Amino acid sequence: MAITMTAAAEQHVIKHLAHRSKGVGVRLGVRTTGCSGLSYVLEFVDSTEAEDAVFTCGDVKLVIDPKSLLYLDGTELDYVKEGLNEGFEFKNPNVKDECGCGESFHI
Repeated sequence: MAITMTAAAEQHVIKHLAHRSKGVGVRLGVRTTGCSGLSYVLEFVDSTEAEDAVFTCGDVKLVIDPKSLLYLDGTELDYVKEGLNEGFEFKNPNVKDECGCGESFHI
């Protein structure tokens, strides 16, 4: 199982970790919500749990809980700027369909 992060995503996380002055990386997970069933959760993490899967992406640790890892295997986390919009983009090969608003997905 593998999760990756682009250089743009890594640099964005590094910048925000430096601003926070603490943290080891980010936690990527999924939760049940939305019209299609699942949505992504992304938050800073200051420490890992024993059961977490930890992927080192350059200077950033990407932390995934075991339940979420099943849905996220093969995902690439990117940070994209398009015009005035910017944000994280999840390239998940397991997604079968997304809702119209793009807030949730199902596998």
